[in-house]
Amino acid sequence: MSVKFVLNETSYFGKGAREELAGEIQKRGFKKVFLVSDKSLVEAGVTAKVEEVIKKAGVEYDLYDEIKPNPTIKNVTDGVEACKKSGADLIVAVGGGSSIDTAKGISIVMTNPERADIKSLNGASNTVNRGMPIIALPTTAGTAAEVTINYVITDEDAEIKMVCVDPNDIPILAIIDSELMASMPKSLAAATGMDALTHAVEGYITAAHNEMSDMFHMKAIQMIFKYLPQAVNEKDPEAIEMMGMAQYIAGMGFSNVGLGIVHSMAHQLGAVYDTPHGIANAMLLPTVMRFNGENPETAQRFREILVNIGRPDAAHLNDQDVINTFVWMISELSKTVGITTTIKDYGAKEEDFEMLADKAMMDPCKPGNPREVTKEDFIELYRKAM
Repeated sequence: MSVKFVLNETSYFGKGAREELAGEIQKRGFKKVFLVSDKSLVEAGVTAKVEEVIKKAGVEYDLYDEIKPNPTIKNVTDGVEACKKSGADLIVAVGGGSSIDTAKGISIVMTNPERADIKSLNGASNTVNRGMPIIALPTTAGTAAEVTINYVITDEDAEIKMVCVDPNDIPILAIIDSELMASMPKSLAAATGMDALTHAVEGYITAAHNEMSDMFHMKAIQMIFKYLPQAVNEKDPEAIEMMGMAQYIAGMGFSNVGLGIVHSMAHQLGAVYDTPHGIANAMLLPTVMRFNGENPETAQRFREILVNIGRPDAAHLNDQDVINTFVWMISELSKTVGITTTIKDYGAKEEDFEMLADKAMMDPCKPGNPREVTKEDFIELYRKAM
């Protein structure tokens, strides 16, 4: 059986790496940039750091920053119209998952206009044409949208998050500049870091995991446990840089093997209550890992992770102790970076659980979970996460 792995063409890493953007734009012959970012980054002066580099390249650009934290179909369709009007031949995305995901949606519709409804892009896509070229510069250390074939757009009418999976959307270039990440407030750094951990853990235990993805996910888990507290609490420059790399490494893995029901459940919290995605993952991860750990094969995967993050004694623990230890370590990491909320704090109500469970059953991440899940299981998991 063959294993398919899709990665982007080129990436730059390190402090000040954004300076490489000018040379890449010139070398590739692009004439005009459609710059996609969000208002908070524009107001904070983060986007301006990239604008300076674009100006240095002697290239014109138009800015589009009408993007919500959980980007919507309208954000994409408005972006498409603005992109057409600008006459740009390159999209440069600056921001977290919201900006880069919006850029991906715009990119795909620009070259596949028959998919302009956006809703038809949900799930595994069959678009014909490669998207408009994107260069992505992440400002958060979490989503890894700059290296994945996925993007998530909210359908506000249906109150669902559409997980669009399409190799045609992957950026041609990723620039992971820790200076762009250094301005993240503590809460955002914590949330996106736990998002990256969720990617790595779910990717390591997902049904489709393989030796290549295991390599990426294990390394990412090790790095996140080591560097996230310093990156969040001390704003340590090296730790911030290492978190930028860790989330990228996790992205290389999960983009190719999928995720699981932490994401199936988190997507619904984001769509219904507008819960920040990283926070939703952080709140759900311990509860779902306890559920998944009841699968003996998954408990063994947990054991492997523990041995590699400083608990060599896990090799001799029974399965239940392995599960308890792993869940405890995840919970302690969340607390260390200041995430102590539950889904109730973000508006979740018990009377909504059946509705949330129905939506989670349809989520594209569900089939990747290592354990079968019923609607009743989802209801109970939401209840435990309260």
